[in-house]
Amino acid sequence: MNLTHLDDKNRPKMVDVSSKNITQRLAKASGIINMSQEAFESIKNNTAKKGPVLQTAIIAAIMGAKKTSELIPMCHPLMLSKIETDVIEFEKEFAFKLIVTVKCEGKTGVEMEALTAVSIGLLTIYDMVKAIDKTMKIGEIVLENKEGGKSGQFMRS
Repeated sequence: MNLTHLDDKNRPKMVDVSSKNITQRLAKASGIINMSQEAFESIKNNTAKKGPVLQTAIIAAIMGAKKTSELIPMCHPLMLSKIETDVIEFEKEFAFKLIVTVKCEGKTGVEMEALTAVSIGLLTIYDMVKAIDKTMKIGEIVLENKEGGKSGQFMRS
């Protein structure tokens, strides 16, 4: 099996996508942050000392998607056409689920942009309420689905 990010001299390289067709690309990713009741309520009631946590996390997620190629060495810079976020509260578990959908017309997919956006958004939540709860747990960061490109559709079952 040939590794696509290594050249014939075993040096790292960015894959040449110039011969690929431009298609609609879409990817949705999600992740969860669990926390103490006190931290959860400070976010929900908008009383965290650092300001509006969820709104800031959404902005951070959008910025994370846009900066992915600067953070992940072999990612191509992409012209993103849409970044959509959703936050679901899990009151009984004291958790929030962040869902990010990224879209573009391009020669390579936006899975890494969606996954990076979720990661950065959840890390922002952690940063903003870590004074209340340092035991928060970030996890279950997954690709939910993707569309476009040679490999076609993927849907997590």
